[in-house]
Amino acid sequence: MTILDIPELALVALVGVSGSGKSTFARRHFRPSQVLSSDTFRGMVADDENDQSASGDAFDALHHVAGLRLRRGRLTVVDATNLQPHARAALVRVAREHDVLPVAIVLDVPEALAWERTRGRADRTHGRQVLTRMRRDLRQSYGRLAREGFRKVHVLRGVEEIDTAEIRYEKLFNDRRELTGPFDIIGDVHGCREELEALLLRLGYALAHDDAGRPVDAVHPAGRTPVFVGDLVDRGPDSPGVLRLVMGMVAAGHAICVPGNHEQKLLRKLRGRDVRLTHGLAETMAQLESEPAGFVADVATFVDGLVSHYVLDGGRLVVAHAGLKETYQGRASGRVRAFALFGETTGETDEYGLPVRYPWARDYRGSAMVVYGHTPTPEPEWVNNTICIDTGCVFGGRLTALRYPEKELVSVPAAKEWYAPARPLVPPAPARPDSVLDLADVTGRRHLTHAYGSLTVPAENAAAALEVMSRYAVDPDRLVWLPPTMAPCSTSTVDGFLEHPAEAFADHRSAGVERVVCEEKHMGSRAVVLVEREPGRFAGGAAYTRTGRPFFGPPLDDELLARVRAAVTSAGLWAELGTDWLLLDCELLPWSAKAGSLIREQYAGVGAAGRAALPAALATLDAAAGRGLPIGELRGRLADRASEIEAYSAAYRAYVGPTDGLRGVTLAPFAVLAGAGASYADRDHGWHLALADRLYAADPEFFTPTRRQVVDLSDEAAVAAATDWWLALTATGGEGMVVKPYAGLAARSPKGALLQPGIKCRGREYLRIIYGPGYTEPGQLAALRRRSLGRKRGLALREHGLGLAALDALAEDAPLWRRHELVFAVLACESEPVDPRL
Repeated sequence: MTILDIPELALVALVGVSGSGKSTFARRHFRPSQVLSSDTFRGMVADDENDQSASGDAFDALHHVAGLRLRRGRLTVVDATNLQPHARAALVRVAREHDVLPVAIVLDVPEALAWERTRGRADRTHGRQVLTRMRRDLRQSYGRLAREGFRKVHVLRGVEEIDTAEIRYEKLFNDRRELTGPFDIIGDVHGCREELEALLLRLGYALAHDDAGRPVDAVHPAGRTPVFVGDLVDRGPDSPGVLRLVMGMVAAGHAICVPGNHEQKLLRKLRGRDVRLTHGLAETMAQLESEPAGFVADVATFVDGLVSHYVLDGGRLVVAHAGLKETYQGRASGRVRAFALFGETTGETDEYGLPVRYPWARDYRGSAMVVYGHTPTPEPEWVNNTICIDTGCVFGGRLTALRYPEKELVSVPAAKEWYAPARPLVPPAPARPDSVLDLADVTGRRHLTHAYGSLTVPAENAAAALEVMSRYAVDPDRLVWLPPTMAPCSTSTVDGFLEHPAEAFADHRSAGVERVVCEEKHMGSRAVVLVEREPGRFAGGAAYTRTGRPFFGPPLDDELLARVRAAVTSAGLWAELGTDWLLLDCELLPWSAKAGSLIREQYAGVGAAGRAALPAALATLDAAAGRGLPIGELRGRLADRASEIEAYSAAYRAYVGPTDGLRGVTLAPFAVLAGAGASYADRDHGWHLALADRLYAADPEFFTPTRRQVVDLSDEAAVAAATDWWLALTATGGEGMVVKPYAGLAARSPKGALLQPGIKCRGREYLRIIYGPGYTEPGQLAALRRRSLGRKRGLALREHGLGLAALDALAEDAPLWRRHELVFAVLACESEPVDPRL
C-alpha cells in the first residue's frame, strides 16, 4: 500500500496520459463535489466533452470555480491530463492566489495499457501518436513538478501502486485548533531574559534550571500554556538566555512559539547569508560567540522549524508576530508568512527612515481574536478584536502577556532602557470610528455566519434594506436590535377556524417543548424602546418601529422615553440589573395611534363601501321580491355579506381609540432584552413578564399589563383551560395570543436546534381584517387552509438568530459595524417574498 499525504486544504492536480485512470482514481478517493474535470467543463461550455476547441473556455471556467472553492477553504482536485507546463502553471497560480499548497499526483501506467483503455472508449478518437506524445510529456514532467511550485509530488507507477494507494490527510502546521488553552500570550522579549523570568513568575509559572543554574523550562500548576509572539532576540542583554528558556519550554511541550522577523534575520545570518548587522543583530551575534557551537546549531534548527502563525481554540484565536488578516488565517504560502512576520507596509518611510506600516487591524472583520506584537506601543489597545502586546520592553517599556480566554493583561516593567528606540513608541492606529460605517459591509450578496446559524442575504434584499436604513431609520448606533417576524401556528381543521390553540400547542410539542407561556397578543404596533438613565452612549435612547423608523418622531418620542425612564427608575431596575440603559420589546396601543392612516385607507374604506352599497342592494332585492321575482338565494348571499361587513368593521374598530399626543397611548412591554454588559435572552419569560409587571405598577396610566397563561403541555386540563382563555379573549375583541417556550428567547430543542421565539395564534374575528370579510365562508376557508408556512417559519428563525446575535454583540460592546450588519440583515430579510397575511 502506498500512502499519499495531502494537506487538508490543497489544490490537487492529477497528472497522467489519457487512459491512465485519473477519473477512476478521483472517484475512488475524493467526493464528487471536490473533483473538477476538464471533460465536464468542456461539456458545460460546448455541450461536448471532447470538443478540444472549447478547452480554453473550459479551463477558464474550471480555474474560476477552483478559485471559489479554495477561497471557501475547500479541498479541490483537478482531473485533467496536466501534462503541459503552462497548464500546471495556471493551477499553481490559482493555488498561490488563495494561499494554499499545490499538490501533484502522477499516475504512470504502461503506454500499451493506456492505449487499450483509450480504444475501449467510443468518445476517444485520437490516434496512438497522440498517446505517445503524452507519454513523452509525462516523462519530461517528472523533474519539473517540484521546481514549478508543487509542494508535494506523489508518483504512482503501475496499476498495482495506483489501485492500492490510500489518501492520508495532513493538518497544516499552523492548524492547532485542538489546543484550547488557557494560554498566556507573551509579547516581544528582545533578549530581556530577566524580565521574561519575572513575567513568568508573576503569571504563576515555576522555573526549572539546568546544572549551571540557567532557566530552561517553566511549568504552570494549572496547565496554562505560554505562546510567544516572536522577536525573542536582538537588542537586549541576553538573547541566548531567552532562547535557551523558550527552546526548552517548546521542546518539553510546555509552550508554543511563532517566529518574528528578528529570528528570521538571525537564521539567515547563521546560514551564512550576507545580512547587515543592524537593529540589534550585532549584539545577538556577539552574545552567541560565547555559546557552544552545538547550542548555536540548535538555535538555527529551532528557528527554522517555527511556523508562521497558529490558529488555536477551535479557530477562535490566531497568534502571529505581526498579526494576520482574516483571508490569510489558516493558509500556507510565502505571502502569508511574509505578512505574519512583517505585516503590511504602504511603501513609504517615515521621518525616522522606517517603513510606514498599513494599519490592517483598523479594518479587521474576522471572528477570530488576533494577538500579535512587532510594532511597540505604549499601551495595548483592542482594535476590532485584535491586540498588539509588544509594549517595548527592550526600549525601557514593559513586557506584557495577555491571559486567554480571560483577556487579562499582565506586565512587568523593564529593568532599564536596553536599547534606544529609532522612533518614539506610538499607540496603534485606532479602529475606524464607531460612528463611521462602510457601505461594503452591508451591500451586495453577502453570507453571514453567527453563533446561532448562518444565512445568505441576496443583493436585492440588501438594496431594499439600504433604502430604508439610509432614508428613514434611526441612527445606526441606536438601532441595536430589530424584532423577528413571527410565524403563525399550523393551519387548524377545527370547523370555522383557520388558527386554533390546539395546533399551536401541537407545534411546540413536536419541537420537544414541554412548558409554554401563552401571552396576550396586543393589537397595536410593535415598538422597540432603548432607554438610558441619563443621556450618554445612546444619546438618551430611541423608540422605533419593527423596521427601524422613529416611532412618532420628536417631541413625542422624547416624551415616551421620559415616561419609560421614570418607570424604570421608580421600579428600581437600574440598580437591580446593574445597568444605565435597557432595551425593551413592547407593543404600543392603540393600533390607531401609529396606523391611523393605514386603517382609514386600507380597512375603513372597505367597510364604508360595504355598508353603503349592501343596504341599498338589499332594498332593491326586497322590492324585487315584492313583485314576486325569485331572488331569495341571491338576497341570502348579500345578507350574509352585509353581516360579514359589519363583523369586519367591528373587528378593526376594536383597535381604534382617541389619542392626543401621548394621551390615550399605552405601552405593553413583554421582554427586557439587554442592559449594560448583558443580554437577557437566556432568562425565562416569567422573569421578563415580572419586570414588565413592575413597570405597569410604577405607571399604570401609561403601561398596559400582558395577560398570560403558563401551560405544562402534558397537562390536559391546563391545555383545555388555556384554550378556553383564548376563546374568551378573542370573543371579546382580543387579537389572540403568542405561545412561547417558557425557557426564554434563546430556548433550544432537545436536539439543540434553535426554537421559534413564539408562535402566534390569532382569533377568528381578527383574521377578518387580514383575510377579508368573508374569509370564513367554507370555500374560502378551504382554500386558505392550503396556505404554506415553511418559508415564513424559516424566515422567522433566521431573523430570530440574527436578533440573538445582535443582542450578544450589544452586550459585548462589539464595534458598531459588527452590530449593524446583523440588524441590517434582519431588515433585509423583510424583503423576502412571503405572504404578508401570514
